[in-house]
Amino acid sequence: MNKGELVDAIVEKVDITKKQADVILTAALEVVVDTVSEGDKVTVVGFGSFEPRDRKARNGRNPQTGKTLKIKATRVPAFSAGKLFKEKVAK
Repeated sequence: MNKGELVDAIVEKVDITKKQADVILTAALEVVVDTVSEGDKVTVVGFGSFEPRDRKARNGRNPQTGKTLKIKATRVPAFSAGKLFKEKVAK
C-alpha cells in the first residue's frame, strides 16, 4: 500500500474528502519525523512507537573488494510494533 492508497482507505473509514485526508496524513507523518529527528519518542498506543536509535561505530567489509572499512556511528529511526498490532498480524 502506498500513500495514495492509504489516503483512499482513510476516506472510506472517515467521512472527509480525499484532500482533507491527505493533509491530515501528511501533517501526522511530518510530526512523527520531526519529533524523532529531534531525539524524542512517539508512541501510538496499540499501534507502536517510533524512536531514534544510536548505532555504534563498527568494522565492515566491502563485498566487491573484500577490503575492511570503518563504518561511523550513526543515529537511525526505529519502529517497534505495539501489542495489538503484533497480535493482529500474528493471526
